[in-house]
Amino acid sequence: MQYRIFLLIGLLAAFWHTSTSAQAKQYQVVNIGFYNLENFYDTLHQQGINDYEFLPNGKKRYTGEVYLDKLNHLASVIKDIGTDISPEGLTVLGVSEIENRSVLEALTHHDDLKSRNYQIVHYDSPDSRGVDVGLLYNPAHFTVIDSRPLRVDLPPDADGYRHKTRDVLWVKGSIDGQIIHIFVNHWPSRLGGEAASAPNRAVAAAVCRNFIDSLYKEDPNVNAVVMGDLNDNPTNESVTKVLKAGGNQDKLKSQELFNPWVAFYNKGIGTLAYQDAWALFDQIIISQNLLAKKEAQFRFYKANIFKRDDMIQSSGRYKGYPKRTYDFDNYAGGFSDHFPTYITLIKAL
Repeated sequence: MQYRIFLLIGLLAAFWHTSTSAQAKQYQVVNIGFYNLENFYDTLHQQGINDYEFLPNGKKRYTGEVYLDKLNHLASVIKDIGTDISPEGLTVLGVSEIENRSVLEALTHHDDLKSRNYQIVHYDSPDSRGVDVGLLYNPAHFTVIDSRPLRVDLPPDADGYRHKTRDVLWVKGSIDGQIIHIFVNHWPSRLGGEAASAPNRAVAAAVCRNFIDSLYKEDPNVNAVVMGDLNDNPTNESVTKVLKAGGNQDKLKSQELFNPWVAFYNKGIGTLAYQDAWALFDQIIISQNLLAKKEAQFRFYKANIFKRDDMIQSSGRYKGYPKRTYDFDNYAGGFSDHFPTYITLIKAL
């Protein structure tokens, strides 16, 4: 059974369109999050990938001490995400920039997290740097039914070379009997420039969208959650035109997705920063059925960017930015160069 909390109708009045004079109701609460863990490698060379800079004798001097410090920092953040809504924190967490399953196992066994008994869904991706995506979930509340990686085959570049990138991770699961399809993404970077690299992100977006379309053919009431570091903002065409996600609930067409992060981005709020400009690459996007006012199912309540004071750089050229692990090749003792995001789903009891 999910953790039950009381939410005053007054707090939810705008969401429920209900008078604040109504009595309090009780809800089940589910938090679903995403976090780019910023090059979370172990300290061992993994054959076939280019992880040399993240080794103890590499140029970043990624020693066991650095690894454990980063592990402690990440676990402390994951422990706290969503606890302002529910003391149980996150039911599901998608992650990116992980080297392998072992770093996820280290997280789940960490003292800050082991009481939640998080389980792992992970597949090795073909990415040349060896970074993958993965999913952590609390088995007390989320049951995995099926999963598989969806291959993203990029077109050849000008020299005819096909770069390898991360798979899209698809996980079909159940939350309190409600089927939900989760897609964890880490779309190709903007290396070479935003415009020049945009076609690669469009390919990744199409892989995700095509699979969602296949689900809609079987069930018009699909519950889908698309999360990840998209390396594009909510207003870029990979999101709006290819993934077909928009920020205005009232103007969505049939089978289009709802993107709550458009409103954040339009206010200048982001999850990472570069040259004094905020970007919002870390998004969690949902199908319209998760907006429906159906008493027997979970539905979207709100979206949040999680940040604590110690996760924010307090001085220097990155002041106000997420406190990153490295400043170029110098260990900065931070967490990640991205802030995590999460959404809350609620269901009336």
